[in-house]
Amino acid sequence: MASTLPRLPLFDAISKHDPESTAVVHCLSGRSFRYGELLPDVARARDRIHQAAGRSDVRGERIAFLVENSYDYVVTLLAVLAARAIALPLSPPFPPAELQYILSHSEALLLLHSPRYATKAQEVLSTPFPDPSPNPAPHPHPKLFELPKHLGSTSSPEAVALSDDVDSEGAGMMLYTSGTTNRPKGVLLPETALTAQCQSLISAWKYTPNDRLLHVLPLHHIHGTVNAVLTPLIAGSAIEFLFPFNADTVWRRFATPFLSKPQTNGVHTPPLTNGDAAAHAAAEDKYKNMSTAPITFFTVVPTVYTRLLSTHPGLPEPVATAARQAISPAHMRVSISGSAALPTPVKRAWKDLSHGNVLLERYGMTEVGMALSCGLSYVDRVDGSVGWPLPGVEARLVDPETNVLIAEGEEVDGEGRERQGEIQLRGPSVFREYWRNPAATAKEFVEGEDGAGKWFRTGDIAVRRPVGGGAGAGASGGWARGPMYFILGRQSADIIKSGGEKVSALEIERELLSLPNVAEAAVLAVPSGRWGQKVGAVVVLAEGEHRARGWKPMDMRRALRDRLANYKIPQVLRVVDEIPRNAMGKVNKKTLVAAVFRDDFSGDEM
Repeated sequence: MASTLPRLPLFDAISKHDPESTAVVHCLSGRSFRYGELLPDVARARDRIHQAAGRSDVRGERIAFLVENSYDYVVTLLAVLAARAIALPLSPPFPPAELQYILSHSEALLLLHSPRYATKAQEVLSTPFPDPSPNPAPHPHPKLFELPKHLGSTSSPEAVALSDDVDSEGAGMMLYTSGTTNRPKGVLLPETALTAQCQSLISAWKYTPNDRLLHVLPLHHIHGTVNAVLTPLIAGSAIEFLFPFNADTVWRRFATPFLSKPQTNGVHTPPLTNGDAAAHAAAEDKYKNMSTAPITFFTVVPTVYTRLLSTHPGLPEPVATAARQAISPAHMRVSISGSAALPTPVKRAWKDLSHGNVLLERYGMTEVGMALSCGLSYVDRVDGSVGWPLPGVEARLVDPETNVLIAEGEEVDGEGRERQGEIQLRGPSVFREYWRNPAATAKEFVEGEDGAGKWFRTGDIAVRRPVGGGAGAGASGGWARGPMYFILGRQSADIIKSGGEKVSALEIERELLSLPNVAEAAVLAVPSGRWGQKVGAVVVLAEGEHRARGWKPMDMRRALRDRLANYKIPQVLRVVDEIPRNAMGKVNKKTLVAAVFRDDFSGDEM
């Protein structure tokens, strides 16, 4: 008897793909899984969820899981949706107390885990509930259940029927915010929002069954899950997992399809020493199962591009040349950067290295998925801009101090200054609620004056401006028209109010990063008795710069004086060895400013 799954758009799309085409590949092992295997494995995993819960109806229950980046993760995520439950992916590197907080706050029914994380799951459940508990009456520990590892099948795909029931109520995903200001909040994304996000990206970025996406991202974030798993599955693309990120391995994977076989006939090659020969053999053995299918789609955070750029010069010459060919426009269809601001020098360096491939910038967040994007046409990829509202997304700018709408055509005030506004969003891709937090949910939504629904307040400040050179003329589609959005930063962390002026931390960071002696930079609001806030900069010097010689505040001022207005130039500076970042490359500026500038919380401007 054939298994049956609900006719959700995701399953409907998968059922129509070529069953023999590749769905998931594990990069280093070379193990491959076909689309024809996916739905039967999802149906079996769904049945195991019902078995673990002791009932056949888990609609709306939170099902947490600890599973490595792999085909097993994909099956588990889809099985929870098939059970019309809420998928709650957990990050294995998180400390047990943090995972216990998520389990307790979400009131998870089950904690599923792969064999690899059996010990971690036990450790999490043995960790006491957080104190104070996130719930008035602590929820019982979730039931623990181990899922078997999938090894792949060479037999003919099994039949799976899709029911006529299209009701997805109860199905969805919940991701937890990073908690930079308060305890992390659970963002509930119903299945309808996830589907809308995927359809929007397919419309804008044109995923197809011919795409192969190299996946190096963590899977407890919207970027790694929606952009790089659910959307390619709906489109029929192949997903190749390589995690955790390793720059040399990524370069080798890019290069492999373009590497010639070693030619030894009549060609003299210098002999290798015993140590070199062993190291070479070990490296080649590690890469021997890599696929030779070119990677066409790559979406990561800016720090990944920075790391790739810094390691490319150290690659063996044949690999370096093949890698440049692999990431060129002829083979890499699209390279996307997001989740943090992309420094313009990194964008330009990648274009030079790749023989012309221009990184595509976009803007999104956990609560809405992707909201704004530059276009596929290179003319629609403007430095510093995140483009236009994606298909299906409504966006507007609202003055954060007066709550007055900044209409299109009114982006400049009477004195010729650009008007800054909070980005507000509306559409089917927006999340439903913060879990068990109606006050926070109500605070972040504002009623629309047109009666067409509420707007979500992102807390991000931007300007909107017309851009010449052909951008915004519709070359990437009808959605990519008109003035473009430029993000200035988080209202709470990146907009610095100093002496009556509003300063964008992201603008200053871009200028600092364009200096040859700066490798990393974070610009912060430092409390000041005289100015309200003063601009502070934390920098990591580029390799080769001498910390002993130092980089003094006056050196910085001289370097920036022709690039920035005087009031934007940082007033305090710290040179450090490392700027702490989370898994998505973001800096917690509230933590950093307290750690680095506490002695400057006064009026000691230089």
